[in-house]
Amino acid sequence: MLYDIKLKITYKYDNDADVSRHIVRLVPADLPGEQRLVAGTLTIRPKPDEWINRVDFFGNKNVELAFLNLHREITFSVQARIERMDIISFLDMSPRLSNLASEIAGYQGVGSWAPHHFVGPSLRVPIDKSTTEYARNIIKDDTSVLDAIKAIGSALYRDMRYDPEATTVETPMLEAFKCRHGVCQDFSHIMIACLRGIGIPAGYVSGFLRTIPPPGKTRLEGADAMHAWVRAWCGSNMGWIEFDPTNDMLTGTDHVVIARGRDYSDVAPIKGVMRTHGEHTSKQAVDVIPIKQ
Repeated sequence: MLYDIKLKITYKYDNDADVSRHIVRLVPADLPGEQRLVAGTLTIRPKPDEWINRVDFFGNKNVELAFLNLHREITFSVQARIERMDIISFLDMSPRLSNLASEIAGYQGVGSWAPHHFVGPSLRVPIDKSTTEYARNIIKDDTSVLDAIKAIGSALYRDMRYDPEATTVETPMLEAFKCRHGVCQDFSHIMIACLRGIGIPAGYVSGFLRTIPPPGKTRLEGADAMHAWVRAWCGSNMGWIEFDPTNDMLTGTDHVVIARGRDYSDVAPIKGVMRTHGEHTSKQAVDVIPIKQ
């Protein structure tokens, strides 16, 4: 699938900020064999006083920005064309869950996507008795790792309620799990905690999701979404797969990757600090437009 992607995020502040610094991850990734970034531009207004291109430990490209003059509004805009490769159906070559620990222990290497980095707690994902017991109650026999991943993702889809008003970006994962509601970030963090709790390495993916309007309805401009889902390791033969617990599905061509890490803190689209006071508001519009070929 070929897509044109447009994104616009605007932050407005009650009072001027005299200095601010941000790390930005908004441009779709170029991933050989998965998706190809045909072209992509990031535009920021006002123009930053500093702009540094970086690549993090997980291979994600990001931009570090600094504003050194008074500003009360910042607009981040992305225009990109991306080719998302078809997802090829695969056989379940993952080990039994009881054999996964030995495969992790025998894995040679400590590169960015070695499973060792994704089995323990991370900043946003504690390993807690409640999420571990939840996962163990779902996985009652020694199933394959892939089947365990799909079963836990499907159970969260069944037991959690999607509610964009229930949580914020700062809501702790365990609070969202206790109340059984949240958004894609919460669904993903909870699933990661469940998987790690039973020994399955798991990480977090940020990206875009193409939405399809109901039959007979026209597509609304700006109505697509930034999204998050889960990346999990299925053993040495099968490697990493991705599952979207918010929609109870293995990811497909409608999922466009921006960045991957251990949790949201590694891949936040915009993260920054500033010197100001008062509140701020933000507005976001996303378009993921399929291109006829």
